[in-house]
Amino acid sequence: MKAIVYTEYGSPDVLHIKDVERPTPKDNEVLVKVHAASANPADWHTMRGEPFLARLVNGLLKPKNPRLGADIAGRVEEVGKNVTQFQAGDDVFGELHLNDLGSFAEYICANEDTFALKPAKLTFEQAAAVPLAAFTALQGLRDKGQIQSGQKVLINGASGGVGTFAVQIAKSFGTEVTGVCSTRNLDMVRSIGADHVIDYTKEDFTNNGQRYDLIFDAVGNRSASDLKRALNPNGICSVAGFTSLPRLFHTMLFGGKKVGLMETASANKKDLLIIKELLESGKIVPVIDRHYPLIDVPEAIRYLETGRAQGKVVITIGI
Repeated sequence: MKAIVYTEYGSPDVLHIKDVERPTPKDNEVLVKVHAASANPADWHTMRGEPFLARLVNGLLKPKNPRLGADIAGRVEEVGKNVTQFQAGDDVFGELHLNDLGSFAEYICANEDTFALKPAKLTFEQAAAVPLAAFTALQGLRDKGQIQSGQKVLINGASGGVGTFAVQIAKSFGTEVTGVCSTRNLDMVRSIGADHVIDYTKEDFTNNGQRYDLIFDAVGNRSASDLKRALNPNGICSVAGFTSLPRLFHTMLFGGKKVGLMETASANKKDLLIIKELLESGKIVPVIDRHYPLIDVPEAIRYLETGRAQGKVVITIGI
């Protein structure tokens, strides 16, 4: 089978397509023919080995796992002898563990709990755009942010992969949502349910006098003191993304109880089924910017690194 691999850290130029051995499912695993995957910031951070601390997991000098890709949607081709949830022919979607990436390939094996049945109304491309970003948004809002109905919620980075899901998930909790994005994305953010939008090129949400019960920061480009200024007295800010290590450390040191880092999103079957229900009810709809074939994964990662993607970047692999 064909897969995208890399043997050294660096730019997207280190990625290349290669023929590798097709995997065989273990007793609790399913073999999935991958129809679509999607690219995430986790892919390019892993590819570049940045921040350097990430190499403690994947190898200091070169990657232990030469594969990328967490999100996956495809069709079950074979099941291990102990698998009870799926059978050959089932259409599934899910997220591979960040320490075991590999969905930029024609086939993948993973534990059956990795997957849920794909919502019938979604294409493989739409389903592949969902898992990692939706897990991040759901867990950041619910677990770290303690979101409650009736709150005023602000999403910083509302037009990105995580942000587009955060806007919709926050609305599903019955909150009043304000999305922060650039001028070109204002209409899109409104279209996915934001009650209010702020153009960050014209207005500073941390200095306009508005206060929020919950801020979900999918970008990490503001200081802890800036974010605190935009919170109500009992407000909480959940920070999921960062533009620099100094800003990350500043938030860790000075965020206090009001501004804190969410833990790395954890893929789990319970939350995947919650996300599936939200998809089936139409409460969340994936926003896809561009599609790339498997051979063009380097270009997909290169585009994602610009930070200009509107929603998700999807890799179409095969049907």
